[in-house]
Amino acid sequence: MPELRSERLERYLSGLFGEEVRVARIVPLGEGAASGAAKGYGYGHPVMVEFEVGGEERRAVLETTSPGPFGHEHMADRAQMMLWDHRAYNNLPRHARALDVGAFDREGRLHSAGDAEEFFLLVEHVGGTGYIRDVARLQDGGTLRELDRERADALCDYLAQIHALKGPDPGLYVRRIRELLGHGECIMGLCDSYPARHGFITSSLLEDVERRCNAWRWRIRERTHRLRQVHGDFHPFNILFREGTDFSVLDRSRGEWGEPADDVTALTGNYLFASLQARGRLEGPLETLFRRFWERYIDKTGDPEILSVAAPFFAFRCLVMASPLWYPSLEESVRRKLFSFLLAVLAAPRFEPDRVNGYLDGI
Repeated sequence: MPELRSERLERYLSGLFGEEVRVARIVPLGEGAASGAAKGYGYGHPVMVEFEVGGEERRAVLETTSPGPFGHEHMADRAQMMLWDHRAYNNLPRHARALDVGAFDREGRLHSAGDAEEFFLLVEHVGGTGYIRDVARLQDGGTLRELDRERADALCDYLAQIHALKGPDPGLYVRRIRELLGHGECIMGLCDSYPARHGFITSSLLEDVERRCNAWRWRIRERTHRLRQVHGDFHPFNILFREGTDFSVLDRSRGEWGEPADDVTALTGNYLFASLQARGRLEGPLETLFRRFWERYIDKTGDPEILSVAAPFFAFRCLVMASPLWYPSLEESVRRKLFSFLLAVLAAPRFEPDRVNGYLDGI
């Protein structure tokens, strides 16, 4: 927490209460050990502020959350906690009331966010055409152009470039693998979004997928040396091409650091998805791009280990693509092949890019 100066607190509290505030004392608070064992870990460092407003002496506790494990590594994680607390405290009888929620700026000044109903993000507009159009053209029977190869190579080289940057905290790798399974946007959240039954897809099938993915979590969670800078949602809808191989990316998801297989499976999984819809198997131009991408990526990065960790990331992407919610008009035969693929990949010790069509006939 930045240095908490009385004059800064007075300025902030005066704005909050709408009249002049004088701070009398700032007192650090700690958790005692009056009974039982002393608590060995805490999330933050609260301080009590004694102040006077409108002739009345008052006390309040200013709380912060420290960076650390348990989902608190990023500033956005800690902000989420504070925003939730601000609303939730005051909805529970007998709970100490939350007076405001705010933030420190880089100079250590305090700003209120207590009146916020929703937060927004303002992002620059970038021109270009979604890469999904290139993929869709090939799905519809278009011939493979040299530009298609060049663009796939440019995307591969981009991933090799960003994945070269190693992450700062091994614990973030463990977290990212945990979130692959448990995050609301990932495997468990997707399974929960399926209806109780949709054709051949039943709750017991989804439960089996979760169990297998959890086994993979324990298999790969300690490969913390693999933590790299990632995009996090590198699929064709989030890539905009302009002329030639000039492109921009959109909507980076779930943090800065993670497993490189997340990005590689996101894009190559969409090559497979498009080919399954067009031909019922991986073949033709989309097979060329699929194989080319994997071979080039491993050659560029010197990372064949990615084949030993790709399985649960493919499972995640297949759950998206097979989803009745995300793709309600998808043919059942394609859903079956996606589930056959994900189950076969989860059952294999490592992913083999040249065996994809052999993975498609299990269901």
